Amino acid sequence: MESSDTITEEVCREDDVGDGQLLEVTVAGYPVLLVRNRREFRALGSKCPHYGAPLSKGVLRGERLRCPWHGACFNIRTGDIEEYPALDCIPCFKVTVEDGKVFITAKKKDLESSQRVKDTSRRCLLNKNTMLLLGGGVAALACAETLRQEGFTGRIIMATKEKHVPYDKSKLSKEMDLKAEDIYLRKPEFLQARGIEFWTEKEAVSVDFQKQKVRFMDGSSQKYHQLLIATGSHSGFLKVPGADLQNICTLQTPEESSKILELATGKNLVIVGASFIGMEVAAFLSDRAGAISVVEREQLPFQHALGPQVGGVAMKMLQNKGVKFHMKTELCELKGKDGKVTEAVLANGEKLPADVVVVGIGSIPSSAFLKGTSIARDAKGAILVDLHMQTNIPKVFAAGDVVTFPVALLGGDRSSIHHQQVAEAHGRCAALNMLGRGEELHTVPYFWSTLLGKSIRYAGCGKGYTDTVVKGSLEQQKFLLFYIRDGHVTAAASLDCDPMVSLIAEVLYVGKQISKEEAE
Repeated sequence: MESSDTITEEVCREDDVGDGQLLEVTVAGYPVLLVRNRREFRALGSKCPHYGAPLSKGVLRGERLRCPWHGACFNIRTGDIEEYPALDCIPCFKVTVEDGKVFITAKKKDLESSQRVKDTSRRCLLNKNTMLLLGGGVAALACAETLRQEGFTGRIIMATKEKHVPYDKSKLSKEMDLKAEDIYLRKPEFLQARGIEFWTEKEAVSVDFQKQKVRFMDGSSQKYHQLLIATGSHSGFLKVPGADLQNICTLQTPEESSKILELATGKNLVIVGASFIGMEVAAFLSDRAGAISVVEREQLPFQHALGPQVGGVAMKMLQNKGVKFHMKTELCELKGKDGKVTEAVLANGEKLPADVVVVGIGSIPSSAFLKGTSIARDAKGAILVDLHMQTNIPKVFAAGDVVTFPVALLGGDRSSIHHQQVAEAHGRCAALNMLGRGEELHTVPYFWSTLLGKSIRYAGCGKGYTDTVVKGSLEQQKFLLFYIRDGHVTAAASLDCDPMVSLIAEVLYVGKQISKEEAE
C-alpha cells in the first residue's frame, strides 16, 4: 500500500473530532491539520505559508479557513488560497475512515513543505499581447502571478524604480536587522520561470494613453496592450529649516532600514510621527538606540487609524521601554554641525538632541508622473478606480496604495487603504479584469502592527466611527475593540485575543451586520 515516498498513517478515531473542529495531528512526525466539516474529513498543511501561523487556531466558516494571525484564507477542499496576505496555497492530503479510525495518506515531500505553489501557464511567443505593470510591490506581483495562473500566455513586464524583486515591506520597520534578500517574497528565478520580466531601477516618467506607451527615466519607452499602475505611495517630506541635513531618513527601502539601524545604535534618535512606521521603529530600536523621542502633533499614537484607546495602550508599552513622547507639538527646526543633524527644535520650545531623525509622516500616492494626463485623480493624487480596479481610461487599471476605491464597509464611499493584503487583492482583481472576467473586488481589509513582540491586529474599515465597545482590558493589554458606525460594527482591533479579529473579518466578509448590542 505504501510506496517509499507515500505514507499512510492512523491519526485518530472518528469520534475524536467534532463537526467544525480543527485538530492538529502528526503523520510521520510532521504536523497536519485535520478538519471535520459537515461530517466530512479534510487534511491540509498545518501552517499558514505567510508567517507559519498554526491553522488549527484559525477560524472555519463553511469551506473557508482563515489564519488567526494575519487573515489569509484557504479552501479546505482544495487548499487553494482565497484571501491574502499569503501568496501560496496549502497542500491537501487524502483522508479515509475505516472501522471508526481516521487515516491520512500523504507524499513525504508534501508533508515536508507547508505550502503549495499554484500551477501557471507558460509564456508563448506567438501571443503578442503585452501587459505592462508599473510598480514592483505586492499589487503588481499579485497581478502578474494571477495573469499566469489564469492562463495568460502573452508578455508580462513589471517595471519598478526599486533595486529589488518584490519584498515584504511590512518588515522594514518591524525587523530592521534583516537583509533585503531575507524579505524577498519571490526570488528572481521564480519570476523568470513564469516568464515574468522584472525591470529594476526603471522609473516611469510619463504615459501617453493615446499611443499606449510609457516613457522611463532612462529615456527608453515601452508600448502596452493593457496597463496596471501600481506605483505605491511615499512618505511625506519635512518642510522645516534644516531638513536637508545629513542623517535625516525616511523608511521605504531595505537600504534605508539598515542605515537607520546603523546610525541609531547607541545614539539619540528622534522620530517624527507616531504612525505605524514611527511606532514600530521606536519599538524595534528601544533597546538599541541610546535615547528615543517621538514627536507627534496628535494627542496619541495611531489616533486616526486605530483611535485613542489602542493608541494609549501602544504609547504605554513604549514608555515602559524608555521611549519619550512629545505629543500635541511639532518639529519646527533641525540644527546641525558639519552638515549633520544634531538637534531637533519643537514648536513648544523644547530642544531634543538628535544624531538621527526618522520621518514617518503622511503617505502620498506616487502618481506625479501622471500630471497633465486625462487620468482621474483625487485632490491628494490618488487614482480613482471602480470595483474592477479600472480607471477612467480604457485598458488602464490601477491598484494598491496609489488608488482610492469604493469600500463596501463605508457604504461604497471611496478611500485609500494602505495595507499589504488590500494591495494584493487589488492586483488579483485587476488581473482578472484585464482578462475580461468582470470580477468585482470583495475583500475585508486586514492588517497588523508589531510592537515589542506583541501584535495589534485589525480588520475592517473604521473610518468615521462614532463609538467603540471594549471587551477585555486595555490596561492589561488583552482586549478586543469594536468600532461602531451607524449602530453597526465596521472594524475590530485586538491585542492578545486571537483569533477574534479573524472571526470578525469572516463575519464582515459574508456581509453579516453586527449591531452595537451584539458587540456588547
